[in-house]
Amino acid sequence: MATKTEPPTKSERRSSFQTSSGIELPNDFNPSNTEAINYEGDLNAPGEFPYTRGVRSNVYRGRFWTMRQYAGYATAGESNKRYKYLLAHGTTGLSVAFDLPTQIGLDSDDPLAAGEVGKVGVAIDSLEDMEQLFDGIPLDSVSTSMTINATASTLLCLYIAVAKRQRVASNKLNGTIQNDILKEYVARGTYIYPPAPSLRLVTDTFAFCAAEVPLWNTISISGYHIREAGSTAVQEVAFTLADAVAYVEAALQAKLKIDDFAPRLSFFFNAHNNLLEEIAKFRAARRLWARIMRERFGARDPRSMMLRFHTQTAGSTLTAQQPEVNVVRTTIQALAAVLGGTQSLHTNSMDEALALPTENSARVALRTQQVIAHESGVADTVDPLAGSYAIEHLTNEIERRANAYIEKIDAVGGMLRAIETGYVQREIQEAAYAYQRAIETQEAVVVGVNRFQLEEEPMQTILRIDPQLEQNQIERVRALRARRDDERTQNALTKLEEAARGTENLLPLILACVESFATVGEISNRLRRVWGEYREAVTV
Repeated sequence: MATKTEPPTKSERRSSFQTSSGIELPNDFNPSNTEAINYEGDLNAPGEFPYTRGVRSNVYRGRFWTMRQYAGYATAGESNKRYKYLLAHGTTGLSVAFDLPTQIGLDSDDPLAAGEVGKVGVAIDSLEDMEQLFDGIPLDSVSTSMTINATASTLLCLYIAVAKRQRVASNKLNGTIQNDILKEYVARGTYIYPPAPSLRLVTDTFAFCAAEVPLWNTISISGYHIREAGSTAVQEVAFTLADAVAYVEAALQAKLKIDDFAPRLSFFFNAHNNLLEEIAKFRAARRLWARIMRERFGARDPRSMMLRFHTQTAGSTLTAQQPEVNVVRTTIQALAAVLGGTQSLHTNSMDEALALPTENSARVALRTQQVIAHESGVADTVDPLAGSYAIEHLTNEIERRANAYIEKIDAVGGMLRAIETGYVQREIQEAAYAYQRAIETQEAVVVGVNRFQLEEEPMQTILRIDPQLEQNQIERVRALRARRDDERTQNALTKLEEAARGTENLLPLILACVESFATVGEISNRLRRVWGEYREAVTV
């Protein structure tokens, strides 16, 4: 197939070279100019404060990062088959994608869920579904990450209940719930309740897990979705850490002690195409968080100061045009995450701009991580690009600019106030608009989209969800309601609703609800009765 455009000549190269955050890169960093690395604590040893070079002294020499593949679609039974397939091919951790109704607290038979059941993730309505999702997968020997926010406390309780039925104690469970509701208000939109009660669920989860599920990461504070919404790398770091500051402050107001909950905080970042900027971004985020925790919050436990993070390659960079090129993009992005010291990594599949990934494309995405781990050599030494003038300059500059954003947010009254006034949303929208304009003017080249197109795109094999699966799931949840002990269920739901009007920790009550086979929608509706639903403020 002929291409529609020819490669650029030398005269067509850009005259200005900047990162996504507008950081100017000189043609050459003069080795005699030590300004780039003249920063207190810049090159401390890995595993030492401020953790610029990593949170462990040996990083990947001890063990590789956890290789996750974000997966979930249709029903629990279908997703269970995909998890077993991925585990058989070398995945070392599961990462669960839930469908939209589950994310916003709707059961599959809710009229508002019509057409969305099982489409962007797996439909989970009850303990029965959760048990099927992990059928044959021992929860004491697998690490599970769940991308869930508004209903995170309910899904965690479902996971604990499944473990109990497998005779696995909750103190043996290892994994993460995203549980990051603040970024939903600025970047993603799968919120249910207003911010204040939503934060209560977050801090209730902190306290409950500290006592009952000590190995669990109680939150994964997400810059990923902020970046997917169009932010720059600097904004991703700044707004993610500002969200984290708000969570820490909420936990302290709830009388939790900083070193009791902070060691289980984790983060979730995006990996984009600009290799050098992304590596520097991860290093800058670690250093900035370490200083915030020690200097602002007085943390004393080193684990409270360590920014541990999962990375996912950038879905927004994937193209429906020439999707095989996405393998190259994903490889560059995954390499940036590894060179930046990620603890966990998901690599997107080449066909995700078209549909949910096929088994073949998911396997290629996993193999990408395995090649980097076992063949590239980049995991053989800690922070191998440390001391690079370009990397150190970018690390310093990203930290400086991100810190300036955090100071602005503090000045307007903190992240909640910045969200309420639309400040954060506007900053992201302006960055997204600027990037889109750059694509339209070809200042930014996207291969296959605005340059190097094909006259005719070949047909692609994509995964299609059988529409009958939605009806099957609807019948499944209705049959559950018909055969459960409904008096027991309603009693548990009433106790939860009453507690939501007070200050009691809600996690034990939610656990009692799911164990009595209350559905995700029923639990969410009882909380809606007390707290109402959030309506987004319009920003211009």
